[in-house]
Amino acid sequence: MPNAPVSVQLYSVRDAIAADLRAALDRVAAIGFENVELYGFVDKVDEYATALEATGLRALSAHASLVGSDDVQRTLDAAATLGVTTLIDPAVREENWTSREALTATADFLNELAPAAAERGITLGYHNHWWELESQVDGRPALEVFAELLDPAVVLEVDTYWVEVGGVAAPALLERLGDRVKLIHVKDGSATRETKEQQPAGRGIVPVPAILAAAPDAVRVIEFDDYAGDVFEGIAESLTYLKENA
Repeated sequence: MPNAPVSVQLYSVRDAIAADLRAALDRVAAIGFENVELYGFVDKVDEYATALEATGLRALSAHASLVGSDDVQRTLDAAATLGVTTLIDPAVREENWTSREALTATADFLNELAPAAAERGITLGYHNHWWELESQVDGRPALEVFAELLDPAVVLEVDTYWVEVGGVAAPALLERLGDRVKLIHVKDGSATRETKEQQPAGRGIVPVPAILAAAPDAVRVIEFDDYAGDVFEGIAESLTYLKENA
């Protein structure tokens, strides 16, 4: 196994989770995963707690909307109950990435929330899509400007696939961001916005080996926004790739 932990974003298997959470997590554990990244957990704390305990899976991180939410304390409490140590806002709308003022407002929200999270043993973070890279602020990708506005206590989860879709070389971006990046999303494919073209690691045009080398200590979170095949086979193939190549 690589030195860095490997996880899987459970959004990848959302249909199976909707049908039977416990059965879905049983399958994830049987594939060989030890860690997961939660989504949609705030209203299902007891269900997730039971399933995580039964399967032995550990929720290293989780996605939940934070910026602009009026229910963040409940979200923090839910994450803490489930043992989450990094809580990540998965997306802030595209229009919020067009000016330094908008970036500052988003960064300030996370910076100001970070102490309350820390009291619960949680680090806050942000996860990108393509628009944070396509959008330019002061002549640079907005995500890079945003990173400079964040308190050091707030981290980044770089979705390397969406970075490439946004027109930025993911390995170079990871090197520039350095240790601000604590987690990366790993997926492959055509590097277009068509999510059904996403593929397991090593099957597409995304420079996965260079990405892994550029962020050797970041948690590797396998994910599919969508997948045309059997998604459990897809995450299993990516896990095998990371075991052999990371």
